[in-house]
Amino acid sequence: MVLAGADPVPTLIFDEVDAGVGGAVAAAVGERLARLADDVQVLVVTHSPQVAARADHHWRIAKMEAGIGVRTHVEVLDAPGRTEEIARMLAGAQVTEEARAAAVSLLSGSAA
Repeated sequence: MVLAGADPVPTLIFDEVDAGVGGAVAAAVGERLARLADDVQVLVVTHSPQVAARADHHWRIAKMEAGIGVRTHVEVLDAPGRTEEIARMLAGAQVTEEARAAAVSLLSGSAA
């Protein structure tokens, strides 16, 4: 955040900036990234639902084997898709109603 104020650039990209953190620390990282996004465009690659929930827009990116290479699929998520993806990040393979409720809470900003 200090560097963004000292030398403003139009876009900042963070890849796994939240690696190795979770819970309240991940929520704090998400909050700081959201504040940073008030002034510049911020793109974040994350596996943290606490960080992802702070975003204004979401894309789901999946890589899969395709013959001798790898194919990347990018999908823009609408509001229900955002909720479902955050729930999947929270719950893993089996998305439960509890995970969906927690996702709604994260997305509304009431669970920090």
